[in-house]
Amino acid sequence: MATKFTASQSVEIAVPEQPIPIQHYLRQPQRLVKALADTSRIQQLSEEVFRLKMRPLTFMSLSIQPTVDMRVWAESNGIIYLRSLNCEILGFEYINQRFALNLKGYLSPKEFSTGTRLQGKADLEVVVDFPPPFSFTPKPILEATGNGLLKSVLLSVKQRLLNQLLADYRYWVISQTKDRGLDSDSTELPILNAE
Repeated sequence: MATKFTASQSVEIAVPEQPIPIQHYLRQPQRLVKALADTSRIQQLSEEVFRLKMRPLTFMSLSIQPTVDMRVWAESNGIIYLRSLNCEILGFEYINQRFALNLKGYLSPKEFSTGTRLQGKADLEVVVDFPPPFSFTPKPILEATGNGLLKSVLLSVKQRLLNQLLADYRYWVISQTKDRGLDSDSTELPILNAE
């Protein structure tokens, strides 16, 4: 009997003003991926596809470690999208064959009179067909436990995003302005002479 678990998480981040708008930073999805997870757990498979080895998750007495392939891409309007493509549970072939994970999310820069804010949302859905003895557990208990686990996964991703994204953005701006010889206090970009 398959059981479905779902969780959603929204985020809003006020972006401090920098010499280079965050929209330029967001055109590099790999930087966002590195803000979402520790680099030791990320493998870049192609320009837009990343393999993320999640931290081990404990569900009741079962410990699993999903590996998720995600596509992360930026649209020309500056919105970054994230979609799971594939998921594998290593070490548990029974569950791996009966496990489906669907993750989708976005992060969008919005301009307000008070400045730029990043607004985003992630939706996570897992469908799993449990082996005995889990299949004998009342469905409401399974669902409450599973939904709580997914919510905690998204919450930890959100916390990391809140802590890492702006720090990486600031670091990126400094490295970009240093490379171009911009004064970090200046808000003007240099004008190139077309000779």
